[in-house]
Amino acid sequence: MNPQLIQFIERNIINFFDAIPGQRKDILGKLTNFLKKKIDELKPAEFIFVCTHNSRRSHMNQLWAQAAASYYGIPYVHCFSGGTEETSFNPRSVRALQKAGFKINQLSEGVNPHYSVFWGDEHEPIKAFSKKFSHTSNPQSEFCAVMTCTEADEACPFVPGAEVRISLPYEDPKISDDTALESETYEARSLEIAREIFYAFSLVKTITP
Repeated sequence: MNPQLIQFIERNIINFFDAIPGQRKDILGKLTNFLKKKIDELKPAEFIFVCTHNSRRSHMNQLWAQAAASYYGIPYVHCFSGGTEETSFNPRSVRALQKAGFKINQLSEGVNPHYSVFWGDEHEPIKAFSKKFSHTSNPQSEFCAVMTCTEADEACPFVPGAEVRISLPYEDPKISDDTALESETYEARSLEIAREIFYAFSLVKTITP
């Protein structure tokens, strides 16, 4: 993994699981259970993180989950994201993830640019862009759908093809756009997501024989 990303994880994430409320830990345990089930079945564990616009929280969840799988050495984990509609990967989210240590390169211009996201040279990069959760680049069956905003959660009570559906909403950092607190808010939301996702993945080590 990128040294900067490892440093961020070890300084800001793995020693702060006690700060996660118990109710959230109960929900995160459902992610752990899905992951453990796929390991026991010798099948890939595929997650689609869903938010309305696939612009902020869903991308953060996707990338932190992929980094968590790498950090804990959990193979065959594939993380995706999507929305109920297509917009763009918000550049404020990009900057917050870059500050944590992800290497993100913009590959195209336009209203919905594509990005290449690296978390370690030993891994193939993720191609990140905004899309609907049903996009052909995402898995179509036997995946875990994680709803990262209340709007998408309410709009999609049923996600076609999902083996498991989990409601895990986060407050939208968009509330800080174009204010003095913009960077701070996006970085705080990225960190909150990272801690919770890393907590869920860390439990695999605990429950694996």
